[in-house]
Amino acid sequence: MSHYTSDEMMTIAAARALTGNVVCLVGIGLPSTAANLAHRLHAPDIVLVYESGCIGSKPQRLPASIGDGILSEGADAVVGLSEIFSCWIQAGRIDVGFLGAAQIDRFANLNTTVIGPYARPKVRLPGAGGAPEIAACCGEVIITLRHGLRAFVDKLDFVTTVGHGDGGDHRERLGLHGRGPREVITDLGILRPDLESKELVLTSLHPGATLDQVCHATGWELRTADQIAQTEPPTARELNVLRELMRG
Repeated sequence: MSHYTSDEMMTIAAARALTGNVVCLVGIGLPSTAANLAHRLHAPDIVLVYESGCIGSKPQRLPASIGDGILSEGADAVVGLSEIFSCWIQAGRIDVGFLGAAQIDRFANLNTTVIGPYARPKVRLPGAGGAPEIAACCGEVIITLRHGLRAFVDKLDFVTTVGHGDGGDHRERLGLHGRGPREVITDLGILRPDLESKELVLTSLHPGATLDQVCHATGWELRTADQIAQTEPPTARELNVLRELMRG
């Protein structure tokens, strides 16, 4: 088996989470890499949708942004931004939303707005974009980000996007249509919400990662599954296709 990085393991694990012929709303960055990898590897029938208006995108390289012209080349359709939100996201036509974040809490709520106080932030982030509506209305959400204390925080500096809110049935009480975050895939492992409380639970460790390492990289007392699985390492084909994709 070829040597691989923790980022490659994370991206491949995220790609594996996309199967079948789902309609997937893709965020830029890690989500876009994982979704395009899944499309090339094992799920050619996935319909990749970008909030800029490209439906059924088949980019030959990774897009630099949602406005990258390569997304429209060969796409099934290109529509207006308002149609993506009104006719696709809000209408419930997106099966999976694939998102990243700067911060996440134990109920998979996300911050992409500021680090530090809102009025005097240490860092001003790109902002919400379509993430709040994606998380509210898509059938379910997959989140991918690197695991560390700066990202996995006990309290978000700003709640940009509601995942499972305060836990339990909070999404239903808020009137959100989608089921919310299904799993969080990091460079150390995979977390899934508890069926009742909706608090994130560590269910799988990537090869080489340890439970102590994950716990020390999490800003709250992390819950763990009774039996923590071991993520299957990347295959040679997965690594080759990912590296080809990254080279463009």
